[in-house]
Amino acid sequence: MSKQKLKLWFSDFWPGFIPNDNLFVHLLSDHFDIELSKDPDLLIYSVYDFNHIKFKCAKIFYTAENVRPNYNECDFSLSFDYNSYGGKNLRLPLYRWRGDLEQLCVPKVAQQVIKDKKKFACMVVSNNSCKERNRFFHLLNEYKKVDSGGRFMNNVGGPVHDKMDFIKDYKFVLSFENSSYPGYTTEKIVEPMLVHSLPVYWGNPCIKQDFNPSSFINVHDYKSFNKAVEAIVRIDQDDDLFMRYLQDPYFHHNKVPDDIQYYYFEERLTAIVGKILKRKPVSTRFYFIPIATANKFKKKILSRVHRRPHFYY
Repeated sequence: MSKQKLKLWFSDFWPGFIPNDNLFVHLLSDHFDIELSKDPDLLIYSVYDFNHIKFKCAKIFYTAENVRPNYNECDFSLSFDYNSYGGKNLRLPLYRWRGDLEQLCVPKVAQQVIKDKKKFACMVVSNNSCKERNRFFHLLNEYKKVDSGGRFMNNVGGPVHDKMDFIKDYKFVLSFENSSYPGYTTEKIVEPMLVHSLPVYWGNPCIKQDFNPSSFINVHDYKSFNKAVEAIVRIDQDDDLFMRYLQDPYFHHNKVPDDIQYYYFEERLTAIVGKILKRKPVSTRFYFIPIATANKFKKKILSRVHRRPHFYY
């Protein structure tokens, strides 16, 4: 049976985004005959500019930042939010762009991991936008030196070239998001897990919905940052306690949840596209964004961009 033709385009994504090789194209290509066109039936756009307002077609909003959907602009959204906004939003956390989440279900040899962790703690950060992260870094430094391998507060002789290779030697990795909001979960918690370092996480206050809380240090569980630092000190000084964290699975029931599996997104996204193509697009309505507002918002977002999501599929 022939596939429905879909003229598709992308707008306002991060630098280096590849229109013909990305998660969305891969998920939709089995169900639609996709033609990349600047006169699209469907536009998928993000937050790094406002070029999407030039298009009068069906639109899906996607964000890799802590930004809420605006349904005066889009017909549907893919965001971090748990909220479905009346069926208009599908949660797609940034860490799902990785194709190696199944590795987190492989059992760990805890005793070997402890032997391999020769260093105390580190972080890899490229900006100073998170005051909470900066404060926690200095607090933990009062106990032992925390190595900073990013461009911000670098103390290892310059920015590291391979983040995963750098963090693999450390017992603890500061895994703070740039901001805190329910559902806002990036790759920051997953990367330490992939090398069996213990994430010290802050960001999504509902992170227990995504990952087993016994497998990482959740700063949100403590009354203060000082209390969280005290917990890290106890774990650092007690190999048996550290081993308890290592022995617990990262995901609940040691299984990648169904609602972040690729097949789930493929099924949902295909159905969503089919539905919105049959409706009158929201973009055909008149919606005005003041130039000053647009430029101010764009400057704020671009100031926070410090990484490009990688595509693993």
